[in-house]
Amino acid sequence: MSENIKIVKNATCTFCGCVCDDMELTVDLDKKQIIKAKNACVLGRAWFAEHTIQEGPVALIDGKESKLEDAIEEAAQTLTKAKFPITYGLSDTTCEAQRQAVAITDFIRGTIDTTTSVCHGPSGLAFQGVGESTMTLGEVKNRADFVMYWGGNPAESHPRHFTRYSVTPKGMFTPNGKKDRTVVLVDVRRTASTPVADIFLQVKPGKDFELAWAMRALVKGHTVDASIEEETGISLEVLTDLVERMKNCNYGVLFMGMGLTMTRGRHFNSGAIMALATDLNEFTHFVAKPVRGHGNVTGADNVVSWQTGYPFGVNFSKGYPRFNPGEFTTVDTLSRGDADAALIIASDPAANFPQAAINHLHKIPVVSFDTKETATSQLAHVAFRTSTYGINTGGTAYRMDDVPITLRPAFESPFPSDEEILTALKKRVHELVIAKSRSQGAGTAKVAAPIR
Repeated sequence: MSENIKIVKNATCTFCGCVCDDMELTVDLDKKQIIKAKNACVLGRAWFAEHTIQEGPVALIDGKESKLEDAIEEAAQTLTKAKFPITYGLSDTTCEAQRQAVAITDFIRGTIDTTTSVCHGPSGLAFQGVGESTMTLGEVKNRADFVMYWGGNPAESHPRHFTRYSVTPKGMFTPNGKKDRTVVLVDVRRTASTPVADIFLQVKPGKDFELAWAMRALVKGHTVDASIEEETGISLEVLTDLVERMKNCNYGVLFMGMGLTMTRGRHFNSGAIMALATDLNEFTHFVAKPVRGHGNVTGADNVVSWQTGYPFGVNFSKGYPRFNPGEFTTVDTLSRGDADAALIIASDPAANFPQAAINHLHKIPVVSFDTKETATSQLAHVAFRTSTYGINTGGTAYRMDDVPITLRPAFESPFPSDEEILTALKKRVHELVIAKSRSQGAGTAKVAAPIR
Protein backbone atom coordinates (compact mmCIF):
# COMPACT_ATOMS: atom_id res chain seq x y z
CA MET A 1 0.00 0.00 0.00
CA SER A 2 1.14 3.50 -0.78
CA GLU A 3 2.35 5.65 2.12
CA ASN A 4 0.68 8.69 0.63
CA ILE A 5 -2.72 8.07 2.22
CA LYS A 6 -5.42 10.63 2.96
CA ILE A 7 -8.48 10.16 5.17
CA VAL A 8 -11.57 12.19 4.30
CA LYS A 9 -14.15 12.21 7.07
CA ASN A 10 -17.80 13.15 6.67
CA ALA A 11 -17.56 12.78 2.92
CA THR A 12 -20.74 12.51 0.87
CA CYS A 13 -21.84 9.70 -1.42
CA THR A 14 -23.66 11.08 -4.46
CA PHE A 15 -24.68 7.76 -5.99
CA CYS A 16 -28.35 7.85 -4.97
CA GLY A 17 -30.87 10.25 -3.47
CA CYS A 18 -29.97 9.28 0.11
CA VAL A 19 -26.82 11.45 -0.29
CA CYS A 20 -25.31 9.90 2.84
CA ASP A 21 -22.83 12.37 4.34
CA ASP A 22 -21.15 10.15 6.94
CA MET A 23 -18.59 8.47 4.69
CA GLU A 24 -15.00 8.00 5.82
CA LEU A 25 -12.87 7.63 2.71
CA THR A 26 -9.35 6.25 2.57
CA VAL A 27 -7.62 7.70 -0.49
CA ASP A 28 -4.40 6.53 -2.13
CA LEU A 29 -3.14 9.85 -3.49
CA ASP A 30 -0.41 8.23 -5.59
CA LYS A 31 -2.89 6.07 -7.47
CA LYS A 32 -5.62 8.71 -7.15
CA GLN A 33 -8.04 6.07 -6.01
CA ILE A 34 -10.40 5.52 -3.07
CA ILE A 35 -9.37 2.22 -1.53
CA LYS A 36 -11.87 2.11 1.32
CA ALA A 37 -15.26 3.68 1.95
CA LYS A 38 -16.34 3.18 5.56
CA ASN A 39 -20.12 3.34 6.17
CA ALA A 40 -20.92 3.06 2.44
CA CYS A 41 -23.50 0.53 1.23
CA VAL A 42 -22.72 -1.95 -1.55
CA LEU A 43 -23.72 0.62 -4.19
CA GLY A 44 -21.71 3.38 -2.55
CA ARG A 45 -18.58 1.21 -2.28
CA ALA A 46 -18.83 0.43 -5.99
CA TRP A 47 -19.41 4.13 -6.76
CA PHE A 48 -16.23 5.16 -4.95
CA ALA A 49 -14.09 2.22 -6.09
CA GLU A 50 -14.89 2.60 -9.79
CA HIS A 51 -13.83 6.24 -9.96
CA THR A 52 -10.20 6.24 -10.92
CA ILE A 53 -8.46 8.87 -13.02
CA GLN A 54 -7.97 7.64 -16.57
CA GLU A 55 -5.97 9.44 -19.21
CA GLY A 56 -7.79 11.03 -22.08
CA PRO A 57 -8.58 14.34 -23.76
CA VAL A 58 -10.69 16.90 -21.96
CA ALA A 59 -12.56 17.76 -25.16
CA LEU A 60 -13.43 16.13 -28.48
CA ILE A 61 -14.94 17.59 -31.62
CA ASP A 62 -16.40 14.93 -33.89
CA GLY A 63 -14.34 12.34 -32.06
CA LYS A 64 -11.02 14.14 -32.47
CA GLU A 65 -9.05 15.70 -29.63
CA SER A 66 -9.49 19.45 -29.33
CA LYS A 67 -8.30 22.31 -27.19
CA LEU A 68 -10.79 23.16 -24.46
CA GLU A 69 -11.18 26.73 -25.73
CA ASP A 70 -11.94 25.54 -29.27
CA ALA A 71 -14.49 23.02 -27.99
CA ILE A 72 -16.24 25.69 -25.92
CA GLU A 73 -16.38 27.95 -28.98
CA GLU A 74 -17.80 25.15 -31.15
CA ALA A 75 -20.37 24.23 -28.50
CA ALA A 76 -21.43 27.87 -28.15
CA GLN A 77 -21.78 28.29 -31.92
CA THR A 78 -23.78 25.06 -32.17
CA LEU A 79 -26.24 26.00 -29.45
CA THR A 80 -26.78 29.63 -30.51
CA LYS A 81 -27.40 28.70 -34.16
CA ALA A 82 -30.10 26.18 -33.25
CA LYS A 83 -33.79 27.12 -33.50
CA PHE A 84 -35.05 24.59 -30.92
CA PRO A 85 -32.13 23.54 -28.70
CA ILE A 86 -32.70 21.36 -25.66
CA THR A 87 -30.79 20.88 -22.40
CA TYR A 88 -31.19 17.57 -20.58
CA GLY A 89 -29.77 15.61 -17.64
CA LEU A 90 -28.36 17.60 -14.68
CA SER A 91 -29.17 15.00 -12.00
CA ASP A 92 -25.58 13.87 -11.45
CA THR A 93 -23.82 17.19 -11.11
CA THR A 94 -23.69 20.02 -8.58
CA CYS A 95 -26.31 22.68 -8.04
CA GLU A 96 -23.71 25.27 -9.02
CA ALA A 97 -23.35 23.61 -12.45
CA GLN A 98 -27.11 23.29 -12.80
CA ARG A 99 -27.47 27.06 -12.36
CA GLN A 100 -25.16 27.68 -15.31
CA ALA A 101 -27.13 25.25 -17.48
CA VAL A 102 -30.39 27.09 -16.78
CA ALA A 103 -28.77 30.42 -17.73
CA ILE A 104 -27.40 28.97 -21.00
CA THR A 105 -30.81 27.58 -21.92
CA ASP A 106 -32.42 30.92 -21.15
CA PHE A 107 -29.96 32.78 -23.41
CA ILE A 108 -30.50 30.45 -26.37
CA ARG A 109 -34.27 30.37 -25.78
CA GLY A 110 -34.19 26.62 -25.55
CA THR A 111 -35.90 23.98 -23.47
CA ILE A 112 -34.46 22.59 -20.23
CA ASP A 113 -35.45 19.25 -18.78
CA THR A 114 -34.05 16.99 -16.06
CA THR A 115 -34.15 13.23 -15.58
CA THR A 116 -37.17 13.86 -13.35
CA SER A 117 -39.31 13.75 -16.48
CA VAL A 118 -38.56 10.02 -16.87
CA CYS A 119 -38.81 9.09 -13.16
CA HIS A 120 -40.71 11.14 -10.57
CA GLY A 121 -42.06 13.77 -12.94
CA PRO A 122 -45.63 12.57 -12.28
CA SER A 123 -45.05 13.10 -8.54
CA GLY A 124 -44.04 16.68 -9.34
CA LEU A 125 -47.30 17.18 -11.24
CA ALA A 126 -49.26 15.66 -8.37
CA PHE A 127 -47.54 17.97 -5.91
CA GLN A 128 -48.69 21.00 -7.91
CA GLY A 129 -52.26 19.76 -7.99
CA VAL A 130 -52.68 18.25 -4.53
CA GLY A 131 -49.98 19.66 -2.28
CA GLU A 132 -47.60 17.75 -0.08
CA SER A 133 -47.25 17.13 3.65
CA THR A 134 -43.51 16.72 3.90
CA MET A 135 -40.60 16.24 6.30
CA THR A 136 -36.87 15.58 6.57
CA LEU A 137 -35.40 12.10 6.84
CA GLY A 138 -34.10 13.09 10.26
CA GLU A 139 -37.70 13.49 11.41
CA VAL A 140 -38.50 10.03 10.06
CA LYS A 141 -35.60 8.51 12.00
CA ASN A 142 -36.56 10.21 15.25
CA ARG A 143 -40.35 10.16 15.11
CA ALA A 144 -41.90 7.75 12.60
CA ASP A 145 -43.65 4.72 14.13
CA PHE A 146 -45.48 3.82 10.90
CA VAL A 147 -43.55 3.59 7.62
CA MET A 148 -45.08 2.53 4.30
CA TYR A 149 -43.16 2.03 1.04
CA TRP A 150 -45.38 1.98 -2.03
CA GLY A 151 -44.03 0.90 -5.41
CA GLY A 152 -40.34 0.77 -4.46
CA ASN A 153 -37.56 -1.65 -3.57
CA PRO A 154 -35.16 0.27 -1.30
CA ALA A 155 -33.20 -2.83 -0.29
CA GLU A 156 -31.70 -2.82 -3.78
CA SER A 157 -32.09 0.79 -4.95
CA HIS A 158 -31.32 2.65 -1.67
CA PRO A 159 -29.73 0.10 0.72
CA ARG A 160 -29.13 2.56 3.57
CA HIS A 161 -32.64 4.02 3.50
CA PHE A 162 -33.81 1.25 5.85
CA THR A 163 -30.78 1.29 8.13
CA ARG A 164 -30.08 5.02 8.38
CA TYR A 165 -33.48 6.67 8.24
CA SER A 166 -36.67 4.65 8.31
CA VAL A 167 -36.67 1.11 9.71
CA THR A 168 -33.84 0.04 12.03
CA PRO A 169 -32.25 3.27 13.36
CA LYS A 170 -32.96 4.25 16.95
CA GLY A 171 -34.37 7.75 17.24
CA MET A 172 -35.44 10.20 19.91
CA PHE A 173 -39.01 8.87 20.00
CA THR A 174 -38.19 5.43 18.54
CA PRO A 175 -35.51 4.24 21.01
CA ASN A 176 -36.00 0.58 20.12
CA GLY A 177 -35.61 1.02 16.36
CA LYS A 178 -37.66 -1.41 14.31
CA LYS A 179 -39.49 -2.68 17.39
CA ASP A 180 -41.10 0.74 17.68
CA ARG A 181 -42.25 0.80 14.07
CA THR A 182 -44.81 -0.82 11.84
CA VAL A 183 -43.36 -1.25 8.35
CA VAL A 184 -45.66 -1.80 5.38
CA LEU A 185 -44.68 -2.57 1.78
CA VAL A 186 -47.03 -2.29 -1.20
CA ASP A 187 -45.86 -3.75 -4.49
CA VAL A 188 -46.98 -5.91 -7.40
CA ARG A 189 -44.50 -8.66 -6.50
CA ARG A 190 -42.23 -9.78 -3.70
CA THR A 191 -38.78 -8.15 -3.79
CA ALA A 192 -35.62 -8.06 -1.70
CA SER A 193 -37.35 -5.44 0.47
CA THR A 194 -40.34 -7.63 1.35
CA PRO A 195 -38.74 -9.46 4.33
CA VAL A 196 -38.33 -6.13 6.13
CA ALA A 197 -42.07 -5.48 6.14
CA ASP A 198 -44.45 -6.36 8.98
CA ILE A 199 -47.28 -6.15 6.46
CA PHE A 200 -46.97 -6.85 2.73
CA LEU A 201 -49.75 -5.93 0.32
CA GLN A 202 -49.42 -7.45 -3.15
CA VAL A 203 -51.56 -5.16 -5.26
CA LYS A 204 -52.62 -6.15 -8.76
CA PRO A 205 -50.52 -4.47 -11.48
CA GLY A 206 -52.01 -1.15 -12.53
CA LYS A 207 -54.42 -0.98 -9.59
CA ASP A 208 -52.48 1.32 -7.26
CA PHE A 209 -54.89 4.21 -7.74
CA GLU A 210 -57.93 2.07 -6.91
CA LEU A 211 -56.23 0.77 -3.77
CA ALA A 212 -55.22 4.23 -2.58
CA TRP A 213 -58.68 5.63 -3.26
CA ALA A 214 -60.31 2.80 -1.32
CA MET A 215 -58.02 3.58 1.61
CA ARG A 216 -59.00 7.25 1.40
CA ALA A 217 -62.65 6.23 1.55
CA LEU A 218 -62.05 4.11 4.65
CA VAL A 219 -60.10 6.92 6.33
CA LYS A 220 -63.06 9.25 5.74
CA GLY A 221 -65.52 6.70 7.13
CA HIS A 222 -67.20 5.75 3.87
CA THR A 223 -68.38 2.24 3.05
CA VAL A 224 -66.16 0.22 0.73
CA ASP A 225 -67.60 -2.85 -1.01
CA ALA A 226 -65.97 -6.23 -0.47
CA SER A 227 -65.46 -6.43 -4.24
CA ILE A 228 -62.38 -4.25 -3.70
CA GLU A 229 -60.45 -7.50 -3.25
CA GLU A 230 -61.33 -8.64 -6.75
CA GLU A 231 -60.35 -5.22 -8.10
CA THR A 232 -57.03 -4.71 -6.27
CA GLY A 233 -56.05 -8.10 -4.84
CA ILE A 234 -56.30 -6.81 -1.24
CA SER A 235 -59.20 -7.86 0.97
CA LEU A 236 -61.45 -5.35 2.70
CA GLU A 237 -60.55 -6.88 6.07
CA VAL A 238 -56.83 -6.26 5.50
CA LEU A 239 -57.47 -2.72 4.28
CA THR A 240 -59.69 -1.88 7.23
CA ASP A 241 -57.08 -3.12 9.70
CA LEU A 242 -54.33 -1.21 7.89
CA VAL A 243 -56.26 2.06 7.86
CA GLU A 244 -56.96 1.77 11.59
CA ARG A 245 -53.23 1.28 12.23
CA MET A 246 -52.48 4.36 10.15
CA LYS A 247 -55.08 6.51 11.94
CA ASN A 248 -53.78 5.47 15.35
CA CYS A 249 -50.03 5.85 14.82
CA ASN A 250 -48.15 8.84 16.22
CA TYR A 251 -46.16 9.76 13.10
CA GLY A 252 -46.74 8.09 9.76
CA VAL A 253 -44.72 8.22 6.52
CA LEU A 254 -45.68 7.28 2.98
CA PHE A 255 -42.67 6.75 0.70
CA MET A 256 -43.48 6.64 -3.03
CA GLY A 257 -41.37 4.73 -5.54
CA MET A 258 -41.31 4.65 -9.33
CA GLY A 259 -43.71 1.72 -9.24
CA LEU A 260 -46.34 4.43 -8.81
CA THR A 261 -45.10 7.02 -11.29
CA MET A 262 -44.07 4.85 -14.23
CA THR A 263 -47.18 2.68 -14.41
CA ARG A 264 -50.88 3.08 -15.17
CA GLY A 265 -52.20 6.15 -13.39
CA ARG A 266 -48.89 8.02 -13.14
CA HIS A 267 -49.52 11.41 -11.50
CA PHE A 268 -52.98 10.30 -10.37
CA ASN A 269 -51.29 7.56 -8.33
CA SER A 270 -48.91 9.99 -6.66
CA GLY A 271 -51.72 12.46 -6.11
CA ALA A 272 -53.81 9.77 -4.42
CA ILE A 273 -50.97 8.99 -1.99
CA MET A 274 -50.42 12.67 -1.20
CA ALA A 275 -54.15 13.14 -0.70
CA LEU A 276 -54.22 10.06 1.56
CA ALA A 277 -51.56 11.67 3.75
CA THR A 278 -53.64 14.84 3.90
CA ASP A 279 -56.73 12.85 4.93
CA LEU A 280 -54.81 11.07 7.67
CA ASN A 281 -53.72 14.39 9.15
CA GLU A 282 -57.27 14.71 10.44
CA PHE A 283 -56.38 11.95 12.90
CA THR A 284 -52.60 12.01 13.38
CA HIS A 285 -49.42 13.37 11.80
CA PHE A 286 -48.76 11.91 8.34
CA VAL A 287 -46.29 12.86 5.61
CA ALA A 288 -45.53 11.68 2.07
CA LYS A 289 -42.37 11.88 -0.02
CA PRO A 290 -40.99 10.40 -3.27
CA VAL A 291 -37.88 8.21 -2.95
CA ARG A 292 -35.57 9.85 -5.50
CA GLY A 293 -32.96 7.99 -7.51
CA HIS A 294 -30.02 10.03 -8.83
CA GLY A 295 -27.67 11.71 -6.37
CA ASN A 296 -28.73 15.28 -7.12
CA VAL A 297 -31.98 14.92 -9.02
CA THR A 298 -33.72 16.72 -6.15
CA GLY A 299 -31.19 19.52 -6.52
CA ALA A 300 -31.92 19.74 -10.23
CA ASP A 301 -35.62 20.17 -9.50
CA ASN A 302 -34.88 22.82 -6.88
CA VAL A 303 -32.45 24.79 -9.05
CA VAL A 304 -34.69 24.78 -12.13
CA SER A 305 -37.69 25.65 -9.95
CA TRP A 306 -36.16 28.61 -8.16
CA GLN A 307 -34.95 30.10 -11.46
CA THR A 308 -37.94 29.36 -13.70
CA GLY A 309 -40.86 28.57 -11.41
CA TYR A 310 -41.11 25.00 -12.72
CA PRO A 311 -39.12 21.83 -11.94
CA PHE A 312 -38.57 20.32 -15.43
CA GLY A 313 -39.80 20.50 -19.01
CA VAL A 314 -39.36 24.29 -19.21
CA ASN A 315 -39.29 26.19 -22.50
CA PHE A 316 -37.86 29.71 -23.04
CA SER A 317 -38.69 30.17 -26.74
CA LYS A 318 -41.08 33.08 -26.08
CA GLY A 319 -38.58 34.87 -23.84
CA TYR A 320 -40.12 33.66 -20.58
CA PRO A 321 -40.43 30.19 -18.99
CA ARG A 322 -43.33 27.91 -19.94
CA PHE A 323 -44.03 24.50 -18.42
CA ASN A 324 -45.76 21.74 -20.36
CA PRO A 325 -44.82 18.08 -19.81
CA GLY A 326 -45.48 16.04 -22.92
CA GLU A 327 -44.56 18.99 -25.13
CA PHE A 328 -41.32 20.23 -23.57
CA THR A 329 -40.03 17.02 -21.95
CA THR A 330 -36.99 15.55 -23.67
CA VAL A 331 -38.30 12.12 -24.68
CA ASP A 332 -41.13 13.89 -26.47
CA THR A 333 -39.10 16.65 -28.15
CA LEU A 334 -36.64 14.06 -29.48
CA SER A 335 -39.20 11.42 -30.47
CA ARG A 336 -41.17 14.00 -32.45
CA GLY A 337 -38.00 15.30 -34.08
CA ASP A 338 -38.48 18.84 -32.74
CA ALA A 339 -35.02 19.45 -31.28
CA ASP A 340 -32.25 20.58 -33.64
CA ALA A 341 -29.40 20.63 -31.06
CA ALA A 342 -28.90 19.14 -27.62
CA LEU A 343 -26.84 19.95 -24.52
CA ILE A 344 -26.65 16.74 -22.47
CA ILE A 345 -25.17 17.07 -18.98
CA ALA A 346 -24.29 14.10 -16.75
CA SER A 347 -26.76 11.78 -18.44
CA ASP A 348 -26.77 9.10 -21.13
CA PRO A 349 -30.08 9.26 -23.04
CA ALA A 350 -28.55 7.51 -26.07
CA ALA A 351 -28.31 4.38 -23.91
CA ASN A 352 -31.75 4.33 -22.31
CA PHE A 353 -34.25 6.49 -24.21
CA PRO A 354 -36.88 5.08 -26.61
CA GLN A 355 -35.44 4.17 -29.99
CA ALA A 356 -37.19 7.00 -31.81
CA ALA A 357 -35.55 9.53 -29.48
CA ILE A 358 -32.13 7.88 -29.86
CA ASN A 359 -32.46 7.89 -33.64
CA HIS A 360 -33.08 11.65 -33.60
CA LEU A 361 -30.09 12.25 -31.32
CA HIS A 362 -27.93 10.75 -34.07
CA LYS A 363 -29.31 13.31 -36.53
CA ILE A 364 -28.61 16.49 -34.57
CA PRO A 365 -25.46 18.09 -33.10
CA VAL A 366 -25.04 17.05 -29.48
CA VAL A 367 -22.87 18.72 -26.82
CA SER A 368 -22.08 16.19 -24.10
CA PHE A 369 -20.72 16.55 -20.54
CA ASP A 370 -19.73 13.38 -18.72
CA THR A 371 -17.06 11.89 -16.49
CA LYS A 372 -16.55 8.91 -18.79
CA GLU A 373 -17.19 7.73 -22.31
CA THR A 374 -20.86 6.90 -22.88
CA ALA A 375 -23.15 6.11 -25.79
CA THR A 376 -24.15 9.78 -25.79
CA SER A 377 -20.59 11.12 -25.74
CA GLN A 378 -19.69 8.78 -28.61
CA LEU A 379 -22.30 10.32 -30.89
CA ALA A 380 -21.70 13.88 -29.66
CA HIS A 381 -20.47 16.62 -31.97
CA VAL A 382 -18.67 18.17 -28.97
CA ALA A 383 -17.84 16.01 -25.93
CA PHE A 384 -16.38 17.33 -22.68
CA ARG A 385 -14.73 15.05 -20.10
CA THR A 386 -15.31 16.40 -16.59
CA SER A 387 -14.49 15.54 -12.99
CA THR A 388 -16.85 13.62 -10.72
CA TYR A 389 -18.93 15.63 -8.28
CA GLY A 390 -18.51 14.62 -4.67
CA ILE A 391 -15.28 12.74 -5.43
CA ASN A 392 -13.16 15.29 -7.30
CA THR A 393 -15.40 18.34 -7.16
CA GLY A 394 -17.01 20.21 -4.27
CA GLY A 395 -20.31 22.03 -4.34
CA THR A 396 -23.86 21.33 -3.23
CA ALA A 397 -26.23 18.40 -3.68
CA TYR A 398 -29.78 18.02 -2.36
CA ARG A 399 -30.89 14.93 -0.47
CA MET A 400 -34.24 13.45 -1.51
CA ASP A 401 -35.93 15.34 1.37
CA ASP A 402 -34.79 18.73 -0.06
CA VAL A 403 -31.97 19.14 2.45
CA PRO A 404 -28.82 20.64 0.82
CA ILE A 405 -25.56 18.81 1.57
CA THR A 406 -22.06 20.25 1.10
CA LEU A 407 -19.72 17.97 -0.85
CA ARG A 408 -16.19 17.24 0.37
CA PRO A 409 -14.03 16.01 -2.54
CA ALA A 410 -11.54 13.20 -1.89
CA PHE A 411 -8.85 13.97 -4.48
CA GLU A 412 -8.23 16.26 -7.44
CA SER A 413 -8.88 15.41 -11.05
CA PRO A 414 -6.98 16.65 -14.11
CA PHE A 415 -10.35 17.30 -15.70
CA PRO A 416 -12.32 20.50 -15.01
CA SER A 417 -15.69 20.44 -13.29
CA ASP A 418 -19.02 20.77 -15.08
CA GLU A 419 -19.44 24.17 -13.45
CA GLU A 420 -16.11 25.48 -14.79
CA ILE A 421 -16.83 24.57 -18.41
CA LEU A 422 -20.50 25.57 -18.25
CA THR A 423 -19.56 28.97 -16.81
CA ALA A 424 -17.16 29.56 -19.71
CA LEU A 425 -19.76 28.29 -22.17
CA LYS A 426 -22.41 30.59 -20.68
CA LYS A 427 -20.12 33.60 -21.09
CA ARG A 428 -19.43 32.81 -24.75
CA VAL A 429 -23.08 32.04 -25.50
CA HIS A 430 -24.11 35.37 -24.00
CA GLU A 431 -21.56 37.18 -26.17
CA LEU A 432 -22.82 35.43 -29.30
CA VAL A 433 -26.44 36.20 -28.48
CA ILE A 434 -25.66 39.89 -28.04
CA ALA A 435 -23.65 39.95 -31.28
CA LYS A 436 -26.46 38.19 -33.15
CA SER A 437 -29.02 40.66 -31.81
CA ARG A 438 -26.93 43.64 -32.93
CA SER A 439 -26.19 42.20 -36.36
CA GLN A 440 -29.91 41.83 -37.00
CA GLY A 441 -30.43 45.53 -36.40
CA ALA A 442 -31.69 45.10 -32.84
CA GLY A 443 -28.97 47.08 -31.15
CA THR A 444 -31.49 48.70 -28.84
CA ALA A 445 -33.14 45.41 -27.97
CA LYS A 446 -32.74 44.13 -24.44
CA VAL A 447 -30.77 40.93 -24.00
CA ALA A 448 -31.22 38.96 -20.80
CA ALA A 449 -28.50 39.27 -18.18
CA PRO A 450 -27.02 36.07 -16.82
CA ILE A 451 -29.26 34.32 -14.32
CA ARG A 452 -27.56 34.35 -10.94
